[in-house]
Amino acid sequence: MEQKKILIITYYWPPAGGPGVQRWLKFAKYLPDFGWKPIIYTPENPSYPLLDESLMKDVPENIEIVRTKIWEPYQLAEKLNKSNKKFKAGQFDVGKNQSWKSRLSIWVRGNFFIPDARVFWAKPSIQFLEKYLKENKIDTIVTSGPPHSLHLIGLGLKDKLPDLKWIADFRDPWTEISYYKHLKLTKSSDKKHRQLESAVFKTADITLATSYTDAENFRKAGANAVCITNGFDETDAGEKTAIQKDELTHKGQFTLSYIGVLEQLRNPENLWKVLDELVKENKEFSKHFSLKFVGRIDDKILQLIENSSLKNHILNLGYLSHGRAVEEMQNSQLLLITNFPNESSKGIIPGKIFEYLASGKQILSFGPDEADVAKILTETQAGKHFSYDETQAVKGFILEKFNLWKSDSLVENTQHIEQFSRRNLTRQLTEIL
Repeated sequence: MEQKKILIITYYWPPAGGPGVQRWLKFAKYLPDFGWKPIIYTPENPSYPLLDESLMKDVPENIEIVRTKIWEPYQLAEKLNKSNKKFKAGQFDVGKNQSWKSRLSIWVRGNFFIPDARVFWAKPSIQFLEKYLKENKIDTIVTSGPPHSLHLIGLGLKDKLPDLKWIADFRDPWTEISYYKHLKLTKSSDKKHRQLESAVFKTADITLATSYTDAENFRKAGANAVCITNGFDETDAGEKTAIQKDELTHKGQFTLSYIGVLEQLRNPENLWKVLDELVKENKEFSKHFSLKFVGRIDDKILQLIENSSLKNHILNLGYLSHGRAVEEMQNSQLLLITNFPNESSKGIIPGKIFEYLASGKQILSFGPDEADVAKILTETQAGKHFSYDETQAVKGFILEKFNLWKSDSLVENTQHIEQFSRRNLTRQLTEIL
């Protein structure tokens, strides 16, 4: 039987690194098993904040990849202020860390590039893809954002081809994401963002959300929304590399690891305070404790930690390949996950949590009360979720896990996680399609 075609419009594709590339790379990997032929449409000359060549191994053999050129103004922004490089990863300085150049750059980013700086790819892509879809008899497309400007491609194609089936995939919310309020928008710019978002919600045949709360919020805003979370790939979880395990593991270290990008808006200052107290008060803890970072940690956060008693306990490995990052999860005793503190972010489920689950390690989570992450941790018994103003409860949790580790009683747990495997999630997607 001939496979049905689906065109996936995504900015992030290998060799792009980081979490943005994982979702549709994994869907594309497993879609053929369920009767669908994925075709990728992506920029020819993108400006990626991170690169990870190791992800090329997950690109299906003989997959058709269509590329066209994109113009984006990030190179100009970086000349104005080097910290603008953070914009490419959705980050920027906040509060007291903002210079006048940062404030100007944020204002320009929010008001001149709506919804984002990749918007200049939308119109040429609509013109190109209208013809491509007709010639190749493709009647189903996916747009994946952020960057949310890719949803404008779907909006334009749906206008020209009303019978086209369009799935708008929101890996993160648009106007409800935490940094939206930091963009220094004028009233007219805010109105334009919201009008475009509303048009996408009401026009797309299906809106995909990555969390239960986001799906509910999207439905309230007029979308035909369904939740398909991110997940873990069994082939990644079982991956073993030839690289030696972390030296500190062999020295009997109790390691708390953060994997990924940590920016100022998700900085768990209460955790650094707790850990600072523990290494001062508890000689055994201080002797064995290691704080490991794998990925990109904001310079201001790193500076704060290095000016505390934690200075000699830090292992900062920088950005590693995805396979190495998974290995470092497995070489840890506790895994840290942080979310934006405000209530509107309770629906954000960071993608790394699913690979954390697959590692079997205990998870220490920070974010707003009643977050979707808390629901997952409770269901899987994989750890505990705290708010950003809790200290004593966090201290008790870490000490409990440390004492279990010392007595060789800290067990791994992978119960109830099969629902989050990439293959099972792809099955859900094809049922919706």
